[in-house]
Amino acid sequence: MVTPYERIGGAVVVDRLVEAFYHRMDTLPEAKQIRDMHGTNLGPIKHILKRYFSEWLGGPKLYSPEKGHPRLRQRHMGFAIGNAERDAWLLCMRGALEETVSDIQARQDVDAAMTKLADWMRNQAGNPHDARAGRP
Repeated sequence: MVTPYERIGGAVVVDRLVEAFYHRMDTLPEAKQIRDMHGTNLGPIKHILKRYFSEWLGGPKLYSPEKGHPRLRQRHMGFAIGNAERDAWLLCMRGALEETVSDIQARQDVDAAMTKLADWMRNQAGNPHDARAGRP
């Protein structure tokens, strides 16, 4: 079975995806509130996200040997994540997916899984806490 990681193009595309995502976060006015949640140096967080996406998409396990179980909601509890933050994150990610993933069906599948993940990450009013983060 071909993994989503392989379908989108592997490590090269994961790298491009994360770079395109953070470029949008740096430049889109709609993303200012989520950009402000990050430090000035995005290098370390880019590294972590690339390793996480590699593993989450079915590629090499690069994240968990270094960081352990992702526990994404727990790791993000210090940040207020509501609908506006989710929407800004998805705006940046969808643009990055469009730019970097040429396989339309793979892009749609990853987008659907990322949308579930973004919904699940909300920790402000409006988050159904029993929702489960999807995987592609």
